[in-house]
Amino acid sequence: MEVYDWLSDLGLPSQKFNIYELSFKNGARKGYYRNDKNLELYTGDMVIVEAASGYDLGKISLSGELVKIQMKKYKVKEYDEEIKSILRIARENELKLMDDARSKEKETMLSARILARNLGLQMKLGDVEFQADCKKATFYYTADGRVDFRELIKVLAAEFKVRIEMRQIGARQEAGRVGGIGACGRELCCSSWLTSFKSVNTSAARYQNLSINQSKLSGQCGRLKCCLNFELDSYLDALKHFPEKADMIETEAGVAYSVKTDVLKGMIYYAYPKTGTFYPVPIDTVKTILEMNKLGKKPKDLVEIAEVEEKEEVIEYADVVGHISLQSLERSGKNKNNKKKPFQNNKSEQHLQGNKGGQQQQQTKPNYQNQNQPQNKPNNGNNNPQNGQRNKQHNRPNNNAQHQNRNQQNNKPKDGNPPVA
Repeated sequence: MEVYDWLSDLGLPSQKFNIYELSFKNGARKGYYRNDKNLELYTGDMVIVEAASGYDLGKISLSGELVKIQMKKYKVKEYDEEIKSILRIARENELKLMDDARSKEKETMLSARILARNLGLQMKLGDVEFQADCKKATFYYTADGRVDFRELIKVLAAEFKVRIEMRQIGARQEAGRVGGIGACGRELCCSSWLTSFKSVNTSAARYQNLSINQSKLSGQCGRLKCCLNFELDSYLDALKHFPEKADMIETEAGVAYSVKTDVLKGMIYYAYPKTGTFYPVPIDTVKTILEMNKLGKKPKDLVEIAEVEEKEEVIEYADVVGHISLQSLERSGKNKNNKKKPFQNNKSEQHLQGNKGGQQQQQTKPNYQNQNQPQNKPNNGNNNPQNGQRNKQHNRPNNNAQHQNRNQQNNKPKDGNPPVA
């Protein structure tokens, strides 16, 4: 998780604090380690530290006097014997070995999920973390109840040939380890800076006048968003100035009931029954009216006591398109379609007229095929207008006519006329 050293510019004692805060696997886990060997260490250095079995590799995330404050916050004593030592600064081969261990964590987690499903365990494996020396693997899981994973540990140890440790975490811790982008568009608070998780109730949403919508108020972990608590103190301080039992006020026009409350502006909106008009009334005015009602006095109506809200000027932008609406575009499209239809009908009428008068079409269209043929041809029935009409009704192409002429050359006509050249 991100850490900001806000004491770096201040003049601090020359003697440094010999305990450092280290983060493992990109801040998913943190711990405190003692610099017994007086190594020259700085924030951001990769160091080798003691582990329960073997060694582990971490990054110095915090150093100096801020570590004292963090240890005090989490109630870690300075002279606690459980604080392990920093061995040395990491070498290149150790950094490479750690990268290899990180690269196979995802594949290991998927294989472990399949094994847990085959055993019928009601648990969800959320993350796997290998130790830097690849001798130990820690599996983080979530479950609703107690899970007997003794058989799973045996299967995992035989499958991956490492020491297995199972650690149960909550849904919020799982979301922090997995990470992601929230509804606000930024990285999740639990994976970036939030270290302590507090319980979030639906009352936090009610105090802030938020609708109780489970889908909108829930985060990626399935629980209520942690950010509901961020502004809760400001709303609680503002609610202290609101009067009690202000659900209704009496006026000469009738009894008005509170509809909604704007906590930050200090307004209560009232409305008469069976009317849709809301009247904003300041809380000081509401207190005065409640005192008047106790004495049996009533104001005239809500219009007299309501505060007029100033409307913000809405900037209107000119339509550079030329004030063209969708309706005008639809009308223009319909007119174009209507114009096309008579044009198509004219074509069909011209086609029918051409079929009726085949001789007229022959006069208008030049015959490019027979330009090089002699003009004086014997009349063997091919130039009959009835035959021309039949050919044009069937829309025969020119190559059929050429094929017919070839057949006529091969087969002599019965009347004895010479073949057409």
